[in-house]
Amino acid sequence: MRHFIRSAAVAIAMATASTFTLSAAMAADLSGAGSTFIYPVFAKWADTYKKDTGIGLNYQSIGSGGGIKQVIAKTVTFGATDKPMSDADLEKNGLVQFPMVMGGIVPIVNLTGVKPGELILDGKTIAQIYLGAITTWDDAAIKALNPTLTLPSTAIAVVHRSDGSGTTFNFTDYLVKLSPDWKSKVGSDTAVEWPVGVGAKGSEGVANTVKQTDGGIGYVEYAYAKQNKLSYSKMLNAAGKVVEPSLESFGAAASNADFKGAKNFNVIITNEPGDATWPIAASTWVLIHKTPDDAAATGEALKFFAWAYKDGKETAKALDYVSIPDSVVDLIKASWKADIQAGGKPVYAGE
Repeated sequence: MRHFIRSAAVAIAMATASTFTLSAAMAADLSGAGSTFIYPVFAKWADTYKKDTGIGLNYQSIGSGGGIKQVIAKTVTFGATDKPMSDADLEKNGLVQFPMVMGGIVPIVNLTGVKPGELILDGKTIAQIYLGAITTWDDAAIKALNPTLTLPSTAIAVVHRSDGSGTTFNFTDYLVKLSPDWKSKVGSDTAVEWPVGVGAKGSEGVANTVKQTDGGIGYVEYAYAKQNKLSYSKMLNAAGKVVEPSLESFGAAASNADFKGAKNFNVIITNEPGDATWPIAASTWVLIHKTPDDAAATGEALKFFAWAYKDGKETAKALDYVSIPDSVVDLIKASWKADIQAGGKPVYAGE
């Protein structure tokens, strides 16, 4: 009888331990790293998702380059990048990528006497500023774009990202399309050899440096600029129209994104046509392993992304991000089932 009771107690203890382990695993936070561009909406989504499910998101906003390194090293479940990986690099590292949101990058300025949204810039002028060819705010090229503004002779203090950044990739991709000089001398990538200026880490670093420097200019994602009440400029777009950063102008750029016809969802949306289009629009892609070491964690991550596509649209809209169209989401979910598997079975069992 004692043996029976002792065995039963052991069995109950083992069952209890198993239940605890399962619950702890289910409650474990998701882990990701990378893009600063997507951080504002990830943070809002994570807060709501935690309340709904009890599962949090530990996301490190360290720049696209850092996110790529961490997902390749398998120190996080997923990475996020604003520069899509090439087909060859995806294959080499056993990764898949899919777009999460689209939005806009804005030039931010700190210019005494000029209110937020008053200044107008274009790609050619920004390129000349970042090349060091335009050095003061009362330069003739800036005056020509702003005939009604009284511009000071303040020296322009150029600020750029010091870390590997998809925001930098899209910003420099835009400059390449507008300036032959920029294309030949600097080019486009997540990190480039900047001709002039000071580097700062992340959107926060760029924003703080610009805010503390009279005459400063930098670039950040619009959601970050909006949340932190930063002064940004309007832009002259490819159609020659002056546009403001907004959900509508980002949406106009995103309307040209043909994700359906692009291998690995690789589409860049800078300098797109259209009267209402914001010229420095960008996307963020999630990177995740095809054959994950931890299938359960990857499945939970995909469940979060599926929730964000469906239930996170209003949050994204409130922050002026453009949601991925439902038709493209269907393609993305199909790619999850086909490409992200463990033991010959999809790790995501959702719809």
